Amino acid sequence: MLKDMFKKTYTLIDSKYKTPDKADEPNIPAGLWRKCNKCGQPIYAEDVRNNFYICPKCKGYFRVHAYRRIEMTADAGSFEEWDKEMEFANPLDFPGYEKKIEAAREKTKLNEAIVTGKCTIGGEPAVLGVCDARFIMSSMGHVVGEKIARAVERATKEQLPVIIFACSGGARMQEGIVSLMQMAKTSAALKRHHNAGQLFVSVLTDPTTGGVTASFAMLGDIILAEPGALIGFAGPRVIEQTIGQKLPEGFQRSEFLQDHGFVDKIVKREDMKSTISAILKLHHPHKQEDNGENTSFLVDNCSQPAGLSGKEKKTKNRRNKKSPWDTVQLSRSAERPVASDYINAVFDDFMEFHGDRYFGDDGAVVGGLAFFHGMPVTVIGQEKGKNTKDNIKRNFGMPSPEGYRKALRLMKQAETFGRPVICFVDTPGAFCGLEAEERGQGEAIARNLFEMADITVPMLSIVIGEGGSGGALAMAVANEVWMLENAIYSILSPEGFASILYKDSKKASDAARVMKITARDLMELGLIERIIAEEEPASAENLTDLAKEMDSAMEAFFAKYAAMPKEEIASGRYDRFRRM
Repeated sequence: MLKDMFKKTYTLIDSKYKTPDKADEPNIPAGLWRKCNKCGQPIYAEDVRNNFYICPKCKGYFRVHAYRRIEMTADAGSFEEWDKEMEFANPLDFPGYEKKIEAAREKTKLNEAIVTGKCTIGGEPAVLGVCDARFIMSSMGHVVGEKIARAVERATKEQLPVIIFACSGGARMQEGIVSLMQMAKTSAALKRHHNAGQLFVSVLTDPTTGGVTASFAMLGDIILAEPGALIGFAGPRVIEQTIGQKLPEGFQRSEFLQDHGFVDKIVKREDMKSTISAILKLHHPHKQEDNGENTSFLVDNCSQPAGLSGKEKKTKNRRNKKSPWDTVQLSRSAERPVASDYINAVFDDFMEFHGDRYFGDDGAVVGGLAFFHGMPVTVIGQEKGKNTKDNIKRNFGMPSPEGYRKALRLMKQAETFGRPVICFVDTPGAFCGLEAEERGQGEAIARNLFEMADITVPMLSIVIGEGGSGGALAMAVANEVWMLENAIYSILSPEGFASILYKDSKKASDAARVMKITARDLMELGLIERIIAEEEPASAENLTDLAKEMDSAMEAFFAKYAAMPKEEIASGRYDRFRRM
């Protein structure tokens, strides 16, 4: 008997549930064993249910029907379904389409392939949409498109964020061009939602393909994905048959998408609700008012703007004894904290996001969302490694075009949601390899300078180590630029300067002296606004003290800009550089 049961391939534990209602739920008897269709091992149904519908043997993810997903995501009892019943139509009079819909409705007890409604997630209100693969592979016909559009429009009107769990084979063939139009319709609704400053989180599950991938699924302000999910426009079989080549291992899976810049974060199913809840809290209405004032930039117990660091006078004599070349050496020290060290020391609940949405994810730039004294902020940093392996991953802190594009994407996202931006600058310069040139390194840096010029939220850049050339400037078009005492900021490295002007790179120490690249030099030239003192050279041992100094100075910075109209913030940044 057990052998007979094993012959039934286990594709979805809840696929035979007759109804989403709890009272009518257990169509699979308690204690029933099944066979995992991924690893072939016998698995106990109750164990799978209790493990978020993940195989306890191979950790493979089973598809989850819509109401089960809602139960796993929404707070208990909070989901209010919208547009549960919608009228069916056969726009092309496609033969047999009505019967196919009737069969899907009978099998799933759903009206269509998506369930939409309103709920709370971790106490935060949101509009939720969940695709159900049991209904004609959750293909997008006119009813699915209409339900999504209506949900997004209502969310925009009620100023609510939208979360959609995508799972689809793509457009619905039986509706032809009408199905194609749903791609445009859902995208247009999301554009209006975006223009209204409202959040859209797209969650990609297995599979997300075709017209759904080429429309609403890839338009999230934040895009999450479950591990190992198949995500792509054309399916692997179609691609192989078209180009006649065997595809690489892991092609079009979530991890592939993140490496290539299209997914912000891969989230395990058991962590999905808490991650979405955290994202919603980071986007809790800290909005700019209609009068143009940036009331979002309010930090509890902000002090009033102060002058330079309180330790400036105490360290003046020590600074005068240090040569510029000494400072260069200190700025490059392997002992100095990197961007992520400062991010974790100064901010709370940092959530890193990945990718430029064009080509890749650059390890030399880290960025995401965090809290500063309860205020949501966007934090971005140029990241060096702490050992050889990490330096290779981070390309020694030299960003590629996708790093700058990722940074700009996060800055523009911050502007949409009224979040201040803090950048940590630490790079010997932008990467100058062949592939960087092929992908437009110059254009990427220029685009950052162009777009950062008029971003309407406060922007602060802090040079924590090396500030090398245009590669540093591309993250330093800010309202204020600060430097750690032993950081440098220069047109290029002293070695490069010496090679060009003195025809001898060994004269780098002489070059460092005439280049005026230290924090004190740049303060005297009026090119930076603050020096953060280092009583001892920055290291892990005094990171806490440096973080406290930054924290206090940032409070003053945000207090200064709290009541400033957004147009004044942008014009002030323009005036800052116009004076130089």
